[in-house]
Formats: sequence, C-alpha cells, structure tokens
Amino acid sequence: MISLLLGIGTHAAALLLYPGLATMVAFGLVVELVCMRASASQWHWPELPRRRPSPVVGIVALCSVVAAVQTAAPLNPVPGDERSIVLAAVGLAFTAWAELALTVEFVAEPGLLLLVQACWLLAVLGPAVQTESLRPQVLGNVLVPSLLPVKIACAFLYLLCLPALLRVWPFAPPGERRGKRRLDAGRILTWFPYCGLFTTLFITPPTDDLLGLVRFFGFDVLVAAIVIGAGYLLRRRGAAIARGIYVRGVAPFAGLVVAVVIATSVLMR
Repeated sequence: MISLLLGIGTHAAALLLYPGLATMVAFGLVVELVCMRASASQWHWPELPRRRPSPVVGIVALCSVVAAVQTAAPLNPVPGDERSIVLAAVGLAFTAWAELALTVEFVAEPGLLLLVQACWLLAVLGPAVQTESLRPQVLGNVLVPSLLPVKIACAFLYLLCLPALLRVWPFAPPGERRGKRRLDAGRILTWFPYCGLFTTLFITPPTDDLLGLVRFFGFDVLVAAIVIGAGYLLRRRGAAIARGIYVRGVAPFAGLVVAVVIATSVLMR
C-alpha cells in the first residue's frame, strides 16, 4: 500500500509540477512572449483570455502533460522504463487533432497541417525502427556511427515541421479578427513538450543534477529560438513561399528520410 501511494504521489508530482503542467506553463509563457515580441513591429502587452478555458484547451493541456512526462528531463520522477515515445507522439498529435475536430473553422491550412504532422510523426518514430526501443532516453543515447544518418535526417525533419505545428508560420485562421493580440493558451502548453521531445530524442541525455538541468533547458531554449527565427523568416517571405516550402520541400524530404531509414535497416542486418 505504501509503495502504491508513493507511486501515485510521484506520478501526480510529475504530471502537475515537473516536468508537467507547471513547467509547461512557465516555459511556454516565456517563449510565447518572446515569440510575440519578435513578430510585432510595435510591442504591446498581449491581452489575457477573457473566457474560461475551452474544451480544446483542456484536451491540449491533458495531451501535452502526457507527452511532457515522457521526456528525458533531468530529475524526472517517472522512471525511465515507464516512458514511451509512442505516448509522447500520440499525445502531441492529439493536440492538433483536437483543434481540427472541434474548431476546424479557426485552423489555418488544415490539410497542409495534417501533411506536416505526418512528416513530424515520421521524424519522431524513425529513430526507433532500427534501435527497436520505444524508450525516449534510449533513442537519445544512440551514438552508433551507422545510425547517425537516420538520426540527423530525422532531427532536421523534426525542426522543419515545428514552425507549422506551433503555428508560427504566415497563415492566419479564416475566423481571425485583427486587433490586439491575445496569448495563445494552446501554443503556450505545447512549446515545452515539442522542444523537450526534440532534446530527448536527438541529444545525449543529461545527468540528473543541476548541470544536467541547465543543459536540458538550454537545448530546449535553443530549439525554441530556432523555431521563432524560422517563423520570422517565413513571415517575411510570405504565405506563398511558405506553402511551397512545405509542399515541395518538406514532403519530398520526408520521403528521403523514409528511404534512409529503410536503407539503414537493410544494411544493419
């Protein structure tokens, strides 16, 4: 009974505090303010949402928490053998599916978003094909030279997909009204899971100490900065260029990643 209660308490702390809800909100709020400042010619503090959280925000929060606790964050209370890359991928995928299912009229380029998400899922699951492991920290620790091409290709594809998945690309929802911008609660909740999952999958896992904590969040901030910079460049180039990049660039590159994964699997046998 004591072990059961300790396990429940440990998982509750992971889900609600670290690396769960509280960490997601704190990290996402800071990154979101920086993103809004980088995309605005004149800075004004954004308005807070005036309504209660919608069902979509609740679903995004729940799915993002599930994904966040799967990351190899230092001092993560969830044991490593209980984490799964499938849970992280499905959880983050559901954040976009919930918006498409419940508020599709307010989603910019829903068809293109689904295409990008399929490419992102390939980037997440690609490294697991040859290693035959679903534990995120194991995938991040793979340094076998023959598997590095797959890891590098998947990491690049992951980064290409993030501006679309985090909605910093130059497409506005059809129902959006121009005015004073408000904080995007859904995006705030997903900054940390997306960035933390990238650090988990493609960077050697940090140690469970203060230095490892600084290293992990340092890479998360770096990934967020790359996404913000890519979004800024896409907005400068315009919607037509961005659409061409994702249709004629990202999708064919995803096909190349599939070829690399298959070739590596054949050569490793």
